[in-house]
Amino acid sequence: MARNSLPALLREDLKAARAQDPAANSDLEVGFAYSGVHAVWAHRIAHAMWNRPHLRTGARLLSQFARFLTGIEIHPAATLGRRVFIDHGTKIVIGETAIIGDDVMMYQGVTLGGRALDKTKRHPTIGNRVMLGSGCRILGPVTVGDDSAIGANAVVVTDIPANSVAIGVPAQWRHKDGNYPLDPRLDLIDPAFLL
Repeated sequence: MARNSLPALLREDLKAARAQDPAANSDLEVGFAYSGVHAVWAHRIAHAMWNRPHLRTGARLLSQFARFLTGIEIHPAATLGRRVFIDHGTKIVIGETAIIGDDVMMYQGVTLGGRALDKTKRHPTIGNRVMLGSGCRILGPVTVGDDSAIGANAVVVTDIPANSVAIGVPAQWRHKDGNYPLDPRLDLIDPAFLL
């Protein structure tokens, strides 16, 4: 069996849930009781269908049925990497042109949405090993670099470099090593104001 075969991907999804959720007790529990895992599994099937033009209507119907069951909406054209885990998954929306890397952890209420109506790349690209906090919104064709974290309720509308943390509305980022980006607007602030 090929490493990227559908059954192998489904088994990896189970293992990812067990690895990232300390409350997960067994593969059986995760397989039957985790809506995030169910949504990812349904998406993997719908995505395979979407890549066959004569099955696109069926793919959309499957994705809507999965949305009804799980509260998680993933467009069948969206690209999900390996070992994506959605914890406490509800009210998640992943748009058509979104690309999600490997080993991504996503909490409830995440939106990977668009800001334009053009038929172009209009949804985010999420790198590998990224954590998306509860309620965050990543909007437009922005990129979140590998090994980054987006804080709860952050609204991201610009690129976030690799190995960074982004928080706030609109989101501001800093590298995980503590260095902040150089912002020329900071030169306009009187240093005495900061004391």
